[in-house]
Amino acid sequence: MLKELKPALLIFVILTLITGAAYPALVTAIAQLAFKGEANGSLIERGGKTVGSRLIGQPFSDPKYFWGRPSATAPMPYNAGASGGSNQGPLNPALEDAVKARIAALKAADPGNGAAIPVDLVTASGSGLDPHISPAAATYQVARVARVRGLAPEAVQQLVAAHTEGRQLGFLGEPRVNVLALNLALDQTMAH
Repeated sequence: MLKELKPALLIFVILTLITGAAYPALVTAIAQLAFKGEANGSLIERGGKTVGSRLIGQPFSDPKYFWGRPSATAPMPYNAGASGGSNQGPLNPALEDAVKARIAALKAADPGNGAAIPVDLVTASGSGLDPHISPAAATYQVARVARVRGLAPEAVQQLVAAHTEGRQLGFLGEPRVNVLALNLALDQTMAH
């Protein structure tokens, strides 16, 4: 029995070193060399300080900022440790109440806006972490943001257009706007 146990343990140790240490170290080194930003979480820095990630949404409720897609994560919005949707079906009264409350908040922030509210401003994504909104959702908010910041709506719309990302590879997904990147650009515009 010891005759069979010794080679088995040796193979176990060798495979553990290869798959548990050498391979992860190699993949990490390649990622750090070839894709440093992505490998470290696609973090966005301003003034030497990390302000967020391009991949995880952040809560914005101040009318001077574009608001992102609602988050259904708990115990706080955009909690990357608790990614997930609300799992509430379209006939669930709790979802209906949440959507009504979000519509009321959008209308209270911009009472003169009579446009239809894009669905991504009142419903959470499947992950609850979505950092993007549709160009229509951004355009819906242009007048409010421009008014609160004292900017021309055309200038704010140009920022939205400049931060609209196209389909991946030209055909995958939908055009989208990264809310954090857009809000940082607004702050930078106001600083100049």
